Amino acid sequence: MSFFLSRLLARWVVNQGWMLPVLVVVFVFGTSWPLMALAEPAGSELVRAGNYWWYFVVTAATVGYGDYSPETTAGHFVGAYVIIGGIATLTTVFTKLASRLEQAKGRRMQGTEPVRATGHTVLIGYAAGRTERIVAQLLAEGVTGLVVCAGDEVALHPMPAQPVEFVRGEPTTADVLARAAVDRAATVLVDMGDDNEALAVAVTVDHASPAAHVVVTLRDMEKSELVRYVNPRIKCVQWHTPRMVTEELTSPGIAEVYAELMTTGGAGTYSVTLPASLGRLPAERCRLALGRAFGATILAARSAGDLVVNPAWDGDLPAGSTLYYVSPRRLTDVEIETALRAS
Repeated sequence: MSFFLSRLLARWVVNQGWMLPVLVVVFVFGTSWPLMALAEPAGSELVRAGNYWWYFVVTAATVGYGDYSPETTAGHFVGAYVIIGGIATLTTVFTKLASRLEQAKGRRMQGTEPVRATGHTVLIGYAAGRTERIVAQLLAEGVTGLVVCAGDEVALHPMPAQPVEFVRGEPTTADVLARAAVDRAATVLVDMGDDNEALAVAVTVDHASPAAHVVVTLRDMEKSELVRYVNPRIKCVQWHTPRMVTEELTSPGIAEVYAELMTTGGAGTYSVTLPASLGRLPAERCRLALGRAFGATILAARSAGDLVVNPAWDGDLPAGSTLYYVSPRRLTDVEIETALRAS
């Protein structure tokens, strides 16, 4: 009987509000108490106000501790009525919960659920494989609170197994940006299919969240001048270097450092092979000598085919090692040898 009752109720209560189980409980309690008082002998402990509510709860929940129970046959029928009412109530509650959970899951998969995070990172634009790679790198860096905002062409959450929220819709509309909580985001990446789209989205994002750290990927870096008209604080990164994208997201300003290193007129990156006549040299000695004499900074060293980035200060460099350094200009072999011998 309880099975058929559950099936019937399940079909009816899916779209009902939470008022239904409350009404069922109130009705069953309000009618069963006086019925039980009539069915049980005078002076029964069961129908006392301090005891009946407890009996009703454990009986309606079909737990049945047995500390209170009806003594008469009529009381047993009233108890069965309470059990049926409890089953009806639990059925409506669990059916409603299951429906709400299923609806929430569906909205999450379809990207219609609003994001409730604050200080998160929003990735606007989706490219299969590329976006997954960027997300994986950010997660590896310990970044949490990721939100992927994709266009309508992405029908379902592209990364449901990852700790990433999904929002779907046209990213230049206020509604979509509001659902992605761009106004509360700490970082926003605009990674669109072409530069014109990226510029349009950058304008919208800057209007929605002028305080966020915004990174825009461009295929033609000359268009970065147009982005600066929108907001000089927006950082532009070459689209073809996803690793630089994630570095700029996690370390704001690093893309500008890379750009300066690759621009003539600023500090450049160079390499030099140390004279074998100097023998084995402490890395600390090389760092200090070249830094003091020429303002150079050692980035890496190669010896016997092995490349070591940021060599340890207390390490040694074998004779004939190659140094990679940052300096205002390329240093001559004579300058480097003279500086090292004088140190």
